[in-house]
Amino acid sequence: QILKDMTLFFSHSMPNLTIVIPAMGHIDHVFTSAIIKKEHLDPAIYAGLRLAKRTLNHYYLLTDTFKAYCIAMVLHPHHKLAYFRSAGWPQEWIHT
Repeated sequence: QILKDMTLFFSHSMPNLTIVIPAMGHIDHVFTSAIIKKEHLDPAIYAGLRLAKRTLNHYYLLTDTFKAYCIAMVLHPHHKLAYFRSAGWPQEWIHT
């Protein structure tokens, strides 16, 4: 359901970095929560979910290598440094 919701959301507007990064974090949280509840999932769904999470994490981790992502989040009036704090970034990373 989360992928359908995100697809519909992004197909109706022009996404920018300050929308995409928190959305990726939200999807990751939903996937992680579902993986933790493994016993409630069909094995095929569980395998697909793990693969989707690995793919998402690959691209999510790439955002750390491009300063534009961090700069966009810090300059956005709504997010500033609060996004990084709520995402659980270490304090020394936030100060850098």
